[in-house]
Amino acid sequence: MVAARRDHLVHTIRPALAAGQWVVCDRYADSTLAYQGYGRGLPLSALRELHRFICEEVRHPDLTLILDLPVEIGLKRASDRNRFENLSQDFHERMRQGFLAIARHAPERCVVIDAGGDIESVRRAVAAAVRERLGVAL
Repeated sequence: MVAARRDHLVHTIRPALAAGQWVVCDRYADSTLAYQGYGRGLPLSALRELHRFICEEVRHPDLTLILDLPVEIGLKRASDRNRFENLSQDFHERMRQGFLAIARHAPERCVVIDAGGDIESVRRAVAAAVRERLGVAL
């Protein structure tokens, strides 16, 4: 996963940023911390150091949106179950708590969105966060 992230960074993210383009990703370093660190129990310090090494100057995005909802609801919503969705509910709860801990430790870039509502209310919350944090209207 980290090798794929490095490849994506080198071949997609950096060239787009260099061209003055916006970049939107559905996963980045925080996901590795949440899935592998909090979820699977790998050492957070080692994962952070690995990301410092591979990400260099693009360590964190300007804005991270964390779409949060209770684990049991999230798993029910996951219609395309992959190897992660098939992991235990305990794993998913540790991962969720990891994302929330990341948000608490980095409030300058993280916004937690209540994803328990309907699609339109979640869309409005995302648009508000982007407008407030980045000054961009969606």
